Amino acid sequence: MESIKYFNRHTQESENEQVYGESFLRWVYRTPLGKLSLHALVKRAGFSKWYGRRMSTPASTSRIKPFIELYGLDPAEFADDPSSFKSFNEFFYRKLKPTARPIAPSPVVFPADGRHLGFPDISAIDSFFVKGQTFDLPALLGDAALAEKYAKGSLVLSRLCPVDYHRYHFPAAGIPSETKTIPGPLFSVSPIALAQNLSYLWTNKRTICHLETENFGTILILEIGATCVGSIHQTYTPGKPVVKAQEKGYFAFGGSSTITIFEPGKVTLAADLMEHSAKQTELYARIGSEMAV
Repeated sequence: MESIKYFNRHTQESENEQVYGESFLRWVYRTPLGKLSLHALVKRAGFSKWYGRRMSTPASTSRIKPFIELYGLDPAEFADDPSSFKSFNEFFYRKLKPTARPIAPSPVVFPADGRHLGFPDISAIDSFFVKGQTFDLPALLGDAALAEKYAKGSLVLSRLCPVDYHRYHFPAAGIPSETKTIPGPLFSVSPIALAQNLSYLWTNKRTICHLETENFGTILILEIGATCVGSIHQTYTPGKPVVKAQEKGYFAFGGSSTITIFEPGKVTLAADLMEHSAKQTELYARIGSEMAV
């Protein structure tokens, strides 16, 4: 099987992704029988809820230690001891010690640990993942007028794997609106799935929030649901000012993505983000490190 490569900002090396459930993903999205099961069962909310319930049982704690060892996680970063979690799901959306994720002085930072792609002009995103398929911003936002305003803005797609820290944060200081949910199915948003159909990003269940900032206009923040994501939880208070890198919420079990969209001309994306995105390579960076200036 071909590997999924990304560039790690923190190690300055190209690395291979350890894909949780890789064999299952490749079967579902790349075989005829798998695709039948995808549309009949896997994409449906009931499948993800069922799996989420399994990961919330006391018996699921037996998965925690092997998961930590297999993927090389560092328990010293956890805010709580691994033995304190009452289910795998509790461990999955664990909090980290503040010292585990230093916050860069840059005014705009990555909202989550993950593999990121940056596009300085949304209107120029053409066939990035799938030949012949362009990015459908009106469908993503569910609002044609809003999409027109941001059509030439900048966009950052941040993909969280199951092995990642799964809380997401505000990229900048500002005043957040309520988060609106746009219903949809729950396809995977891994490169394996997106290489088959990019539209999963704008058809999946997703949420959208408007962050009013002093210097960067209104930033749109979206969370994208995915297969086996039990739910998307918001932990902030709408209308109450937030500081840069303050927690916004968390995903229950499963990998997923966030999307950050800026008005035209308001920011310049980080140089290494644009460099690697231009090569169609994701940049791994942690929450709090520089995303834009």
